[in-house]
Amino acid sequence: MKNLMNTPQTIVDDALAGMAAVHPSLQLDAEHRVIHRAHPKKEGLVGIISGGGSGHEPLHAGFVGEGMLDAACSGEVFTSPVPDQIMAAAKHADRGAGVLFIVKNYTGDVMNFEMAAELAAAESDIEIETVVIADDVAVEDSTFTAGRRGVGATVLVEKIAGAAAERGDSLQQVAEIARRAAEASRSMGMALTSVTVPANGKPSFDLPSDEVEIGIGIHGEPGRHREKLTSAAEITRTLMDPLLAELPGEGGVLLFVNGMGATPLLELYVVAKEAAAVLGEAGIPLQRSLVGDYITSLDMAGCSITLLRLDDDLADLWDAPASTPGLTMGGSR
Repeated sequence: MKNLMNTPQTIVDDALAGMAAVHPSLQLDAEHRVIHRAHPKKEGLVGIISGGGSGHEPLHAGFVGEGMLDAACSGEVFTSPVPDQIMAAAKHADRGAGVLFIVKNYTGDVMNFEMAAELAAAESDIEIETVVIADDVAVEDSTFTAGRRGVGATVLVEKIAGAAAERGDSLQQVAEIARRAAEASRSMGMALTSVTVPANGKPSFDLPSDEVEIGIGIHGEPGRHREKLTSAAEITRTLMDPLLAELPGEGGVLLFVNGMGATPLLELYVVAKEAAAVLGEAGIPLQRSLVGDYITSLDMAGCSITLLRLDDDLADLWDAPASTPGLTMGGSR
């Protein structure tokens, strides 16, 4: 495989340094691999952090900024950050009103964020709340986690919780809103090709050119099954059917069509068109949407679909302004 890197050992540090170099709104704590806001929000507001293995860019560091995260910590590719990194991120984010941890449901992430929360309770006066994202309907358990994986809903929760913090909600209120958004979300993905981890230099799994993997994880974990490559309409319906079967509540939805890193936007909008048609057939109003590469898996070709059942408050928080390298919104639909 060909990669634009100096060495596999320095790729994460080089990428974080590059992000800080070109975005004046961000600063890098290189020792802890933490990207944080260069100009923290005002005192008395809740801080929000997240983090995880690298390789999913722009998640998480790309969502640091006004209206979303205050700081994010990065592990090695597909490897959780350690508790010391998470604590450093929490200290950068703390503005005196507590800090919310947004954690994808992977064993290493959950364990290390829990340890960091225990450290915060023992060694600092930072109050911590934690919300775990577990929205992937493809599997109950996988190589990386106990229970459902945290995938596309992570982006949506970071945006919604970030807006709640910016408007001055308390830590408990921000955490409740984040949990409500997480619990109202369902996701499922598919792969056209394998992911290639730079340190390995070869695909993580074999996938014949005429097959797709349905229910793939963002680290290349196996999905529900493989099937022959068919039309975008058929693949989209294969993803949408289990989402609609498990989507809680009633009313309209936010549709999030996410690219896995190597799928052109042209193709993602084809999937979005088909997903919107399925929602129309089901009588579900499409109220908001997001299409693009937001939680990726390095060079994997494929996509995921996330549905978030909206209420008025969640919709308003989604519409609130945000300014980050990975997502900018101006306060309108």
